[in-house]
Amino acid sequence: MKRKKRKSTVRRHQAGNTRAAKGQIRDANSRTIFQNSMLVSQFLRDNFDIPILEDVKPEDIEDVTKRYQAYLGISFETDTVQRIRLRNIAVGTGIDTDADAEQESQIYLVSLIEHKSEVDYNVTMQLLRYMSCIWNECAREAEQRQEGITRTKAFKYPAILPIVYYEGSGNWTADLRFQDRILLKEVFGDYIPDFTYRMVRIHDYSNEELLDREDEMSLLMMINKVQTPEDMTRFLKSERDKIARIISKAPAPVLNIIASTIWSLCIKMNMPVDEARECVKEVEDRNMGYLFENMEKMDIQAERRKTKEAEQKLAEAERTAEQRATQVREELTEKIKEKELQLENGIKSFVQLCQEFHMEKENATARLIEKYDLSRADAENKIQKYWN
Repeated sequence: MKRKKRKSTVRRHQAGNTRAAKGQIRDANSRTIFQNSMLVSQFLRDNFDIPILEDVKPEDIEDVTKRYQAYLGISFETDTVQRIRLRNIAVGTGIDTDADAEQESQIYLVSLIEHKSEVDYNVTMQLLRYMSCIWNECAREAEQRQEGITRTKAFKYPAILPIVYYEGSGNWTADLRFQDRILLKEVFGDYIPDFTYRMVRIHDYSNEELLDREDEMSLLMMINKVQTPEDMTRFLKSERDKIARIISKAPAPVLNIIASTIWSLCIKMNMPVDEARECVKEVEDRNMGYLFENMEKMDIQAERRKTKEAEQKLAEAERTAEQRATQVREELTEKIKEKELQLENGIKSFVQLCQEFHMEKENATARLIEKYDLSRADAENKIQKYWN
């Protein structure tokens, strides 16, 4: 029976495009990932050794990013803010949940999820602006519920967990503590706010470690690690049964995110657009066998041939440059020899002229030293050589 084709996510968003803008796809995917409560809950469980985050469920997470758009502005629009309601918050925290359970049972998760190709050394200052905006909004909401509450001793601001999600292959070398960005922190440290953020660098995890988690967020992290033909080879060698199990149980919204990420991968690896769309459709239909079959046909060997051809062109260019350098050296050598011959002929003519005018050898030697800037020994040798 012929399977009825349905309109895929990629077809809806990319219709009419012959080639998608790679950066836009990646940014869209990253923001979509962290706006999905199921993926955020998995992310917290898998990457943070914080006991009170282990039991966070998707229903405990609310995306409140839009609430801060007026504060964060357009330059921050790829980042997300999540309100997370904690369960069993009193365990190991010393918090009396009976005192103010509503306020104390939620924290804010700040996710900085831009895919940076380079390290951002100003990230701590950016995060501080985020955190200030969030706390300002919290105070405003609290004052709307009860005027004057923020000026009371009992009022507490929610904790904020700042996170940087980094997909770059290079090491993250920016400082993790805010005070390290401030001049003279050793002198004024007591008067400078300080915090650290959590760095989650996907390349710190092997494909095996990610797949062992057997959840959708870790699969997305593994897919986003693919940046070179060699990365693709490692991806194709991963345990396909585990990937198939993850895909088989993924809820439809999460499956669409995975399909969109596969689309980005296909385009990034230069798969023809029509084939990439078909791969995405098959992922949406949970047919992972078809996906791997077509990815294995992706012209990774062509990339290697291009690399080899580039290396050959570089070698040829180096040979040409060396040949030209040799030619230039030979030409310079000839010119030097020619000038040396001209100089020697000039000295010979001068010595012979001095002799024709019956000049004494001592006077001729002195004149030769003066005219050609020779040492006395060299001048005497020339007189002896050319004086008949």
